[in-house]
Amino acid sequence: MMHKFGQMPDGTEVHRIKLTGYGLVANVLTYGAVLQDLRLDGHEPSLVLGFEDFPSYLAHSPYFGATAGRYINRIRGGHFEIDGKAYQLDQNFLGKHCLHGGSIGIGKRVWNIEEHSDHAVTLSIIVADGEMGFPGELKVRAIFTLQPDHTLDIRYEATTDKPTLCNIGHHSYFNLDGGKSIVDHTLQVEASQYTPVDDELIPTGLVMDVDGTGFDFREPREVKFGGQGGIFDHNLCLSPVRENLRLVATLHSPLSGVSMRINTTEAGLQVYDGAKIDAPVPGLDGVEMGPRVGIAIEPQVWPDSAHHEHFPQAILRPGQQYVQQTQFAFTKATA
Repeated sequence: MMHKFGQMPDGTEVHRIKLTGYGLVANVLTYGAVLQDLRLDGHEPSLVLGFEDFPSYLAHSPYFGATAGRYINRIRGGHFEIDGKAYQLDQNFLGKHCLHGGSIGIGKRVWNIEEHSDHAVTLSIIVADGEMGFPGELKVRAIFTLQPDHTLDIRYEATTDKPTLCNIGHHSYFNLDGGKSIVDHTLQVEASQYTPVDDELIPTGLVMDVDGTGFDFREPREVKFGGQGGIFDHNLCLSPVRENLRLVATLHSPLSGVSMRINTTEAGLQVYDGAKIDAPVPGLDGVEMGPRVGIAIEPQVWPDSAHHEHFPQAILRPGQQYVQQTQFAFTKATA
């Protein structure tokens, strides 16, 4: 099912596609390939943060549900080199770094609908050579599919005509009980290392063991960790390279009994506790959009990888295909 959800300032229409099946209902927008809403049978509140109306996305959304890229996360100084050639990117974070592909990345543009059915939709977008400073024309597809066992499968594919960076990621903020805060949710992540950051949330280049730190989530524990400067916005290291789809994390709400398992191909997991969420309008179900009302758990290549040769790399070359697959699978405990 599809209908008009709003329009861009230039008049371009934005549509919402409703997917149903396997105990889930998902609403996907053509704007930013955004997951606007996600519902689980037997659980009333939305599992993700979003807005009821489109103008709120343009005015207030910190990438709620967006497909971020062409490079999700931060690139120090908004610059990098490939094959000895330097590129200067849009500096949309603190006026000096590049975040989520720049101020008009793919998470803030309107995508095309290639095909859709009751339980799946394929969106596509072409990013021009030089857009936001990145080289190469990048052709991207995002495939959202509802699958058995209450699973939302998200697959990203991309090709380029010039060597470029490609690191696309899903940016939903999750809240598994509809409450005002996720600090009582428990999180488990299969990561024994993390990448420390400086005061501007840029990786220092170090790769540190989580032992004895607040970043040790190898056993489930509450998301009551202020992190650096009161913010938990760090990359947890899953592997040195992209791997086959495997279980990497579990989020659980003891209040609702809902759990979410994350399977992914990616090498890193950026976890952001939503400390800076501050929207002046309510979200879905009337939820107040304040600090830590949702947690973002984003599979991706490690941030700022272009400046650290020992990090997993995000270089995509002509003739190669970028493929990322992530699954969010939900269960609800019965009384």
